[in-house]
Amino acid sequence: MSGVFRDCADGLRMAVGTLTVVPVRVSRVDRTVAAWAMTAAPLVGVLLAAVGALVLAGALLVGLSPLLAAALAVGALALLTRGLHLDGLADVADGLGGGADSGRALEIMKRSDIGPFGVVTLVFAVLVQVAALAALAERGIAEAALGLAAALLSGRLAITWACTRAVGAARPDGLGAFVARTVPYPAAAAVTCAVLLVGLWDRGWPVAVGAGLVAAGALLLRLRRRLGGMTGDVLGALAETAASVALVVAAAL
Repeated sequence: MSGVFRDCADGLRMAVGTLTVVPVRVSRVDRTVAAWAMTAAPLVGVLLAAVGALVLAGALLVGLSPLLAAALAVGALALLTRGLHLDGLADVADGLGGGADSGRALEIMKRSDIGPFGVVTLVFAVLVQVAALAALAERGIAEAALGLAAALLSGRLAITWACTRAVGAARPDGLGAFVARTVPYPAAAAVTCAVLLVGLWDRGWPVAVGAGLVAAGALLLRLRRRLGGMTGDVLGALAETAASVALVVAAAL
């Protein structure tokens, strides 16, 4: 039993270290730990939601406009995640837009620069997130915080599901290959149920979380056919896609 607790603790530390800028020390990193880490990804969403909500609330309380407060919150989240998810979204957009086949697309995604498809997609995603969060902030801090939490947890749930046995790795190396097919379906389903139950008292919570997951799932199916599997960039793209859609749905309800 102590071994399970140790794996769980190492997995949680790996999740925090992989999905945020927070420095952590992990004593062991293997696919067992990776399974725990990707299953625990929504817990990292809770941390991110808390920070984003604090930034948003602080900005609103000092008298800043909802639009500026939302921009500061989204910017803070980008800093806290090293911008890796946004970078993954941009790389995937470039790969889909410029690659004639899976090999070419993967080669484009591996480059350090960002092309025109990536720039447009990145700007669009950030604008959508800021605008949706600003619309929620106009209704009050509590509603904005709840919508932000739904978006961030939906995005991290998308990462968990992408690491189930349904999707293999597109490359033999990298983060995608390390975490691919590590998460058992029952674990992903249990975490999803837990996230849905957290905000079940609010009628918009399951709708926003579910919409984000559906959007990410549709993108994942497209990328599995296009690339042959998933990569670390794909995980970032799924997280940002789910979060953006969930925020828009929360703002629309």
